[in-house]
Amino acid sequence: MANHKSSLKRIRSNEVKRLANRYQHKTTRNAIKKLRGTTDAKEAKELLSGVVSMIDRLAKKNIIHANKAANLKSGLAKHVAAL
Repeated sequence: MANHKSSLKRIRSNEVKRLANRYQHKTTRNAIKKLRGTTDAKEAKELLSGVVSMIDRLAKKNIIHANKAANLKSGLAKHVAAL
């Protein structure tokens, strides 16, 4: 266990950030699954902008790598275009 006051605070803040990141990442993954599962082109186009925004937010906060974000957005855009 940590002995310093600052390291105890760091442990607490890391846990809070971990849970927030986990929530955002899981929410985004669910939105991606919903978008990939849809067959209606109009609905997919509406969902795409929101999902892209979520992915960009994850990449900006370094929850996911920037290249992974680009690959996800590209794949989703291709999926929507194919509908």
